Amino acid sequence: MPIKVYKPTSAARRNMSVTDYSGLSKNGPEKSLLTSLNKNAGRNSYGRITVRHRGGGNRKKYRIIDFKRQKEGMTATVLGLEYDPNRSAFIALIQYEDGEKNYILAPHGLKAGDKVVSGAEADIKPGNALKLSDIPVGTFVHNVEMHPGKGAQIVRSAGVMAQLMAKENGMALLRLPSGELRNIPENCMASIGQVSNIDHENVKLGKAGRKRHLGFRPTVRGSVMNPNDHPHGGGEGKSPVGHSGPLTPWGKPALGYKTRSKKNHSDKFIVKRRNSK
Repeated sequence: MPIKVYKPTSAARRNMSVTDYSGLSKNGPEKSLLTSLNKNAGRNSYGRITVRHRGGGNRKKYRIIDFKRQKEGMTATVLGLEYDPNRSAFIALIQYEDGEKNYILAPHGLKAGDKVVSGAEADIKPGNALKLSDIPVGTFVHNVEMHPGKGAQIVRSAGVMAQLMAKENGMALLRLPSGELRNIPENCMASIGQVSNIDHENVKLGKAGRKRHLGFRPTVRGSVMNPNDHPHGGGEGKSPVGHSGPLTPWGKPALGYKTRSKKNHSDKFIVKRRNSK
């Protein structure tokens, strides 16, 4: 969907833009597919802050999304596209022939009245879901499972897609949006097409208040703190970092430091890493 840009009637409006939601359903969410969502403001079960700069934000309900698409062979009609406050992509409300309603991630180009179906007999068109073994090589997919039957875990953000590069020995080779080449079992489900809301990355919030509405609290630079609060702190006036590179508040390198476990069992599925030359 296009982006709406405001006239500079104030300092905040000068660089502000929003997604144009005119093509979405105006009926509100499906009540039977809503559930409550508790806020934790970055705190764990002990009440300790484990993620900084979180808190506040608008109230929101969680939309239950069907990430498994297990009603194979049954055609569903798209009733409309909707905004989801819990993700960057739009979602589509679909109704199966037996009357059951579900939410799915909306692919780019899907619109109200379209038909979607999952299963081996489904056509290769946006919104349909098939096993990777049934999808032709070269097809762009999203909403991809990593373990059969677990539900889609990757390629779910607005505007992203993965490409099916090859199939061999029961594994499908996917090129992920990050550039990583990864093997995934052929019997995992994936949806055809690119995720909706392609222009999401081009939206400019424009003012601090919109960031607060999203549940983010202010971030303070380490260089303006005291030495006992941050490795960058202290000094007279504007001081350099004082280290070979920037550090986190706990003294760990902030740039280029590898945090992935060297014994990660899924390393064997990665053919080429996203940052390899």
